[in-house]
Amino acid sequence: MSVPCPIRDFALASEAATAALAAALAKPARAGDVVALWGDLGMGKTTFARAFVAARAGQPVAVPSPTFTLLQTYDLPGAPVWHYDLYRLAAPDDVWELGFEEGLVSAITLVEWPQRLGDLLPSERLDIELTPGDVPAARRAALKGAPDWQRRLADFHV
Repeated sequence: MSVPCPIRDFALASEAATAALAAALAKPARAGDVVALWGDLGMGKTTFARAFVAARAGQPVAVPSPTFTLLQTYDLPGAPVWHYDLYRLAAPDDVWELGFEEGLVSAITLVEWPQRLGDLLPSERLDIELTPGDVPAARRAALKGAPDWQRRLADFHV
């Protein structure tokens, strides 16, 4: 079992900088990847997911927050993207009813509120923790990843 290790930290001056980071990280992502988006309410997890999906699509895409549906899927070139918002998940095992196992195999899986999965959160993943920056619109993004992500992002830049 791999434990995510630090890769890099980014200072994100604006929502546009968060979107640029998401777009850059969308490029090396592939089917079977899990990207866990950590952070409090309002830290930019859904903003990140929207930019990630748009970058994978190669064009703007309407990406509603899956807060009430818990899951939105996007059939995109290269690999589908499954975007989970687990804020309202009642129990970790409830994720299986959302096709989580299928998504882990066949899609790039973006997970907001990954802590709701408990022990079901895969260890082979990329963690992105979004925290407040120095000014209201700014954020910090700490990337941690399993060894495969560390190799893929060795020369990463935004």
